[in-house]
Amino acid sequence: MPKVTLHVDGTVVEQEVKENANLVVLAGTRQFPQLKYGCGMGRCTKCSCQVISGAEGLAPPNWKEKKMLGDKVEEGFRLACQFTVQQDIELSQEHGVIKPPKKATTTVSE
Repeated sequence: MPKVTLHVDGTVVEQEVKENANLVVLAGTRQFPQLKYGCGMGRCTKCSCQVISGAEGLAPPNWKEKKMLGDKVEEGFRLACQFTVQQDIELSQEHGVIKPPKKATTTVSE
């Protein structure tokens, strides 16, 4: 079983999870309660985390992650609700919540 190491709120949590586990689903069922999360659908970015090691075991970032995290994806940030754990991984949520981009507003002129 893969081991997840999570740096959050000044502590380090290590826990084994089943292969193909989604950490937000586990957090929602209190099986990985230290993970910070919100909507679980890639809309709020509360589950954003920086991958310290093990990124090679993750699928590439999807369109939701690219849209919501922008340039932070290039710095190793991911949305925990959008990936499954295949192998050992080390993550950090010490950065605080990344704010989603503001929606563009359009005005209609008459």
